[in-house]
Amino acid sequence: MQDLAVTPPLFKETVFDDPSVRDLSRVGVIDIGSNSVRLVVFDGAARSPAYFFNEKIMCGLGVGLSLHGRLNPEGRNRAISAIARFKQLAKSMGIDELTAVATAAVRTASDGRDFCQEVMEKTGQFIAVISGEEEAKLSAQGVLTGWPGAYGLVCDLGGISLELAEISNGKVGTCASADLGPLKLMDIDKKKERLEYISSQLSHLAKSFVPKNNRLFLVGGSWRALARIDMERCDHPLRVLHEYRMEKKSIKELKYFIKDHGLENIAKQCSISANRIMFIPYAIEILEKLSSIFKSKDIAISSYGIREGMLYEKMPQMLKDRDPLIEACRFAEAKDSRVPGAGKALFNFVKPLFSNSKESQTRLIQAACYLHDVSWRAHPDYRHEACFDYITRANLGGLKHSERVFLGLALLFRYKNSHSRTSFDPLLRLLSSQKIKDAEILGKAMRLGANLWVTSADSEAYLKYAKKKSKLSLKIGELEKKRLGEVSLIRLKSLANSLKAEVEISDI
Repeated sequence: MQDLAVTPPLFKETVFDDPSVRDLSRVGVIDIGSNSVRLVVFDGAARSPAYFFNEKIMCGLGVGLSLHGRLNPEGRNRAISAIARFKQLAKSMGIDELTAVATAAVRTASDGRDFCQEVMEKTGQFIAVISGEEEAKLSAQGVLTGWPGAYGLVCDLGGISLELAEISNGKVGTCASADLGPLKLMDIDKKKERLEYISSQLSHLAKSFVPKNNRLFLVGGSWRALARIDMERCDHPLRVLHEYRMEKKSIKELKYFIKDHGLENIAKQCSISANRIMFIPYAIEILEKLSSIFKSKDIAISSYGIREGMLYEKMPQMLKDRDPLIEACRFAEAKDSRVPGAGKALFNFVKPLFSNSKESQTRLIQAACYLHDVSWRAHPDYRHEACFDYITRANLGGLKHSERVFLGLALLFRYKNSHSRTSFDPLLRLLSSQKIKDAEILGKAMRLGANLWVTSADSEAYLKYAKKKSKLSLKIGELEKKRLGEVSLIRLKSLANSLKAEVEISDI
């Protein structure tokens, strides 16, 4: 139990040599856990890294560890084979050096050091065995990668250990670890003894933290599987695990749902592997007690964890301070749009319509403007659907599910005047009627702006909106007058109708 100020460097060289850099060369990370061994290769926008390659092998290194004190022999062989293969795959991707970390199973097993030595001899891969507190910090940094302003408690559940870390103001506070996980609990046959063990471990951890009724962020495969089941239970319309929210009361409902439907049926319904589904009863026992002891206000699922935290460790502060959503959208625009840079001009164009918006809404408007043209290669008849689909399922951090749908709907309106007769209508129940109207206005404003400058980000065209007077003004320069054709006027009128405003066109 300690407050960690520094985690030993995990990379031989700084990943980001220039603090102003947005591009990230490929970086490979091997995460050796109690249940699986995973290779992730990151590529793309530095603040919001993309997954160039992501593969895990279920090895079960920690199976039987609590009984025998040693790594599972079969799991050990599978892990070494996986690491050897990952090394070869990395070379084919132009990555000469991988960073490998091992967590609870390797650090607690009596033959953990021998395993690391064998891996080095057979594959040439060095393994950094990190402490529980270091693991907690890296997991928390992974959450901060996706949620820069996140606050609350991060809980990373592995096979045989559970890590907790406080986060607030972009910093990681107290970190702690406990010998608690599904593989550990499987070795305790009697339910009463198992629940007593869970309670004692969590109660001991709680002494290091002050319960604040904050959000609980869940990291780890077992938590993600639980979230997938809960989505099925409540028929959640957007099946994106990252940022999925649960209420404390839904834990009990989820427990009954699992009991009523049976693990085998649930595994089929939710596409959960046999190796993972057997952990579910133990995971929900932990979650129920965890939320009770730490008085969780609500629960959020994070797909970002230790691997993303390793990258965050090496980011300069000015990069950490950037919004991962905006950075990812900028990167997408630079890579895929017809006119890179037009997104900024478009944002300035539409801003007067949302002058009273909160910061949380303004960043969504900015993101939409950067993304307004990235799906232009899609068939024109389906471009609106491609845009909606792209944003609602994209690998983006810092987005609630409702915000994903808002962005998707705004981009749909960028190419189509109505959302009727689309396959996405069920998702709109995540938005209020006002948010749907705001998305329509934003989309139509982007639709107009994009028509005024096709090949250049430079334009003398400005919107002015007087809400009380119900007047929408378009101010344009001489060149824009020549571009202002029939289609532009139709789009302007459509935007004005959505605002219930009169139109005025004047010279700058």
